[in-house]
Amino acid sequence: MSSDSYTSSYTSSSIGLPEMSAPTKEILARVRQMVPPMLEKFHKGQLGRVAVIGGSEDYTGAPYFSAMASARLGCDMSHVICTPAAAAVIKTYSPNLMVHPLMRSMPASSSSIVSSITGSSSSADTDPSQVASRIIAMLDRLHVLVIGPGLGRDLLMQKTCAQVIQAAREKGLPMVLDADALLIVQNDPSLVRGYGLAVLTPNVVEFARLTKALGIDEQVKAAADSAGGETAKVEALSRALGGVMILQKGPKDYLSDGKTTLRVDLTGGKKRSGGQGDTLTGSIATFLGWRKAYLDGIWEPTTGGPPRLKNEELVGLAVFGGSAVTRECSRLAFAKKGRSLQASDLTDEVHTAFMNLFGEVDEEEGSGDARL
Repeated sequence: MSSDSYTSSYTSSSIGLPEMSAPTKEILARVRQMVPPMLEKFHKGQLGRVAVIGGSEDYTGAPYFSAMASARLGCDMSHVICTPAAAAVIKTYSPNLMVHPLMRSMPASSSSIVSSITGSSSSADTDPSQVASRIIAMLDRLHVLVIGPGLGRDLLMQKTCAQVIQAAREKGLPMVLDADALLIVQNDPSLVRGYGLAVLTPNVVEFARLTKALGIDEQVKAAADSAGGETAKVEALSRALGGVMILQKGPKDYLSDGKTTLRVDLTGGKKRSGGQGDTLTGSIATFLGWRKAYLDGIWEPTTGGPPRLKNEELVGLAVFGGSAVTRECSRLAFAKKGRSLQASDLTDEVHTAFMNLFGEVDEEEGSGDARL
């Protein structure tokens, strides 16, 4: 194939509405019921307040991609909670995000600093309880947390996030945990075990680490070798964590709460680059924010429309929706960029991906122009 024909194939004929299986089409129709219409009566914040906790001096892109995906999808207010060094950089990326330099990382190694991490010091910048308290004070203003993008493995940041996770759970706040936040779960699974509003989004390597930490790697391997295959693997991990929602990323995404398992089989792009998973976490977070709006009943459903969704299925539908949007972003971006695709290209496709999957929701309450 010549370079001209290659370019043509990825800039015209390859970009169109996505192909989808009948089960996927049916599930997306249910996800769409959670999407709020655009009504004049809504006020700022009702359609989602999401905070991404992560971002350090070395990792500033990940929290930005997550928060921007959330904002581009339709979340009203997107926050980033990070270290001061990361905040100074992230604020230059976009004025649309609210950036809070509340996190702290461990300074250069010394015996006094190490001692402070273990609790013998009350320094506001080196004691995880004091650092966490400033973040926990924000939780009542939020609907959803994303924890992990750009977090790294700094001991102080890890300990701080562990305390924030515990506080968010006590407040019943939905959480999406990814990247190095999964290390926190590895070290202390009790933080999320049995919490149905926690969503873990491991890749293949992170999935294996989690199963090993939980002592179920042999059980999961046996499940993979059985007729259940990938479905049985994700179900086994979810059950080991007491029904936590697991989304395993891969050629197909599988999500399960140990009881109900769904497969997201939309075609994505063929290029893998750092940061694509951050679009996923931000997208899931926005759908979880819309879950709250749906439960609050801030709009009236279409007269004669489908029955209301059950509360127990909303988290799974939110995760499915976030995964579907991300895979469609990847497909669209790869069609345009091919091998040169970067995470920022997915950010640019969020709105188009949403429109391709769900269509617009009219301003007339409860009505919509569905693409499904």
